[in-house]
Formats: sequence, structure tokens, C-alpha cells
Amino acid sequence: MSRRIAVRKSGKTSSYKRAMYRNLVTDLLGYEKITTTEAKAKQIRGLAEKMITLGKHGGLHSRRQALSFIFSKEVSDKLFSELAQRYADRPGGYTRITRLGQRLGDGAVMVQIELVK
Repeated sequence: MSRRIAVRKSGKTSSYKRAMYRNLVTDLLGYEKITTTEAKAKQIRGLAEKMITLGKHGGLHSRRQALSFIFSKEVSDKLFSELAQRYADRPGGYTRITRLGQRLGDGAVMVQIELVK
């Protein structure tokens, strides 16, 4: 009997995946729009929304938690000043994933993940 698999496997080590996801979330919060594969976008969506929620809380503990995940201090400052005010009255759903088609090299589904205005 076939069953649904809840975990996405990428064939990478856990330290590599953590660094890659941190880098993608930092770029998403900095540029507000990035193009990546569908699997990576679905994986970083929850992480990015958690960072925005930390920005909305705004305390010192939240700032230190965000800085332990985000690579850039400038992006962290943007998160706690600009993005926190933008999403202050929004209860969630800060990101949007739009399909772009398949990549020519390997046929991977490419998407654009962006922050909702």
C-alpha cells in the first residue's frame, strides 16, 4: 500500500540544507522576491513567515532569535522596522509562490516566491 511521504528529501546533509535555507530566507527578506525551485520555495516559506512573525513581536529576544538565523544585520534591521510595520495587521500568509515553468537543464519546476504587498 502506498502512503504519502511527509518529508521532502533533497539528498544533502543537514548542515548544508540549513545553510542553504538560511541563505534563501535572507535573500527573500532582503530582495522581497527570488526565483528558485518549487521544493526549496515550499521549504523556506514557513521559515520566512516565522522570521516575519518574530519581527512583528519586536522584542530583544525576538531580535536575537532572528539574528541567529538571518545572515545579514541589514536584512534583520529591515525585518524589524519596515516589514514588521507592513504586516502588523496581517495574521499570516506573508508569501506568495508563482510557478514559472520548467528549467531547461534538468526539468525542475521553477517558481517565484515573493512577499505579499
